[in-house]
Amino acid sequence: MIIGKKACLCAVEREDLKELLDWRNRPDFRQYFREYRELNISQQEVWFTNKVMNDPNTLMFAIRDSQNKQLLGCCGLVYINWISRHADLSLYVGFENAYIDDKGLAEEACHLLIKYAFYELGLNKIWTEIYDFDTKKQNLYKKLDFHQDAILREHYFYKEQWHDSFILSLLAKDYDK
Repeated sequence: MIIGKKACLCAVEREDLKELLDWRNRPDFRQYFREYRELNISQQEVWFTNKVMNDPNTLMFAIRDSQNKQLLGCCGLVYINWISRHADLSLYVGFENAYIDDKGLAEEACHLLIKYAFYELGLNKIWTEIYDFDTKKQNLYKKLDFHQDAILREHYFYKEQWHDSFILSLLAKDYDK
């Protein structure tokens, strides 16, 4: 368990899958995810078994309230490249249908995850892909000092429109500052 003031990161448990699936399938959340399809519980269980429990290149966490341990969301490091020492950051807060909340839960979860990635796992870079209309994550990652590495022009099709993807990253040496 990785403990912060408001949130803590814990192992995802099988009992969490239904609530995580409900949040993940919300159309207003799903628009921001690379996996755009609505998933069923069987697919969620396959993800849990194959990725969360058995993939050494995926480290997923349940975001919980530090005090009462209520499930708040999910975050993790995916596509971990242990040779080049980088990983893709995955994150959402489902509590109160926030996606990325204004109470600082997502920000604290990111700090906890980033510290874990750099100081415990020895990774050098955390990166993420977000879409041009995802202003909540743009603001969050700006606060966390992520840098824009690339723009993938017209990379995502949503609501009959093409959207750019931004590739953002944070290096361990920049986080130390």
